[in-house]
Amino acid sequence: MNDTKIVPNAVLDKAKKIKLFAMDVDGILSDGKIIYNSYDVETKAFHVQDGMGLVALKEIGIILAIITGRTSPMVARRATELGIHHVVQGRDDKFVALSALAEQLGFSLEECAYMGDDWPDLKAIDEAGLGVSVPNGADIVQQVADVVTIKKGGDGAVREVCELILKAQGKYDDFIQRFL
Repeated sequence: MNDTKIVPNAVLDKAKKIKLFAMDVDGILSDGKIIYNSYDVETKAFHVQDGMGLVALKEIGIILAIITGRTSPMVARRATELGIHHVVQGRDDKFVALSALAEQLGFSLEECAYMGDDWPDLKAIDEAGLGVSVPNGADIVQQVADVVTIKKGGDGAVREVCELILKAQGKYDDFIQRFL
């Protein structure tokens, strides 16, 4: 995370327990805009730093998941590129999907982080062990989140959360050592 943001110890304690990091797409992995080209093909832009952060979490054993209300081939493609095996598309009942995935994997909700920005994400953020939103998220979603990132969705916000988890679990320095 950006060193200018002070993370409360209670948030760090929650991040230490995370084994599953699930996130929405539109407004989180992307900026929330849905763009169609002249061939009616949907396009999305993803931030490369978010991808590197997710790769880092995967390497330390955190299970990654996408839970999104829309269905998009761009999401499936990005998930494949990042090695995200748990992709739930076309679901507005994010909490139900998160709970089912946690149960399937043998995790408690306390061991799950969920990141979202809009009303369908509200209960998942509230009930997850670590609930995260973004500054461009709905006001009520930000209010129930344990942490709101500095960066906006689609602009490196996911990377902030990845770094928070890596640091809380004592894995950040070891991971970046390979780049020094």
